[in-house]
Amino acid sequence: MTPRVVIVDDHAPFRSLARRLLGAGGFSVVGEAADGAGALAAVRDLAPDVVLLDVQLPDLDGFAVAEVLAGEPDAPVVVLVSSRALLDYGSRVDASTARGFIAKADLSSETLRDVIRGPGRPVPCSG
Repeated sequence: MTPRVVIVDDHAPFRSLARRLLGAGGFSVVGEAADGAGALAAVRDLAPDVVLLDVQLPDLDGFAVAEVLAGEPDAPVVVLVSSRALLDYGSRVDASTARGFIAKADLSSETLRDVIRGPGRPVPCSG
């Protein structure tokens, strides 16, 4: 089954690039959002398996959005992305409810699969 993804980023060009990369790699991008409020609405409306979530959003940061999503019924897997390096966030990524982190420059369907799978975990799929 194909994992369903929502992409959340305030930069439309990145959302477009991510959509193309992930779609070509076997993911089904079912929605996009440009801010935290839009992310919460999209997840509630679309019930994705995975949320690719930018850390720096105009209203809420990705850590806050991930925390809210973790409390949702059938919570999606959240993977944080940023143009900044993982080290810039210190221990915040490890302490967050997100499954992991990918630098935007390293995004591919393979890196997303690796992060959401984690050791011994299957890639989540609806259905």
